[in-house]
Amino acid sequence: MNYHWYDFVGNIGIVFILGSYLLLQMEKISARNWQYSAANGFGAALILISLIFAFNLSAFLIEAAWLLISLFGLYKAFNARR
Repeated sequence: MNYHWYDFVGNIGIVFILGSYLLLQMEKISARNWQYSAANGFGAALILISLIFAFNLSAFLIEAAWLLISLFGLYKAFNARR
């Protein structure tokens, strides 16, 4: 198995998604906080970048959905602040 720079980028994405979920479960962050959605969206975007180079349809679909849901969460968080 060869480890490429895009594998590293995808792994960083995994850290963002799992890290934000861990912080949520530890009650260190709220799901309504914009930072939770931002971390999830950023993580999904990094994984999508890695999938450009090593495509997998199932992974692409779940990460695209994860990104869209995170963007919706950011939209809600910023509209709630107004």
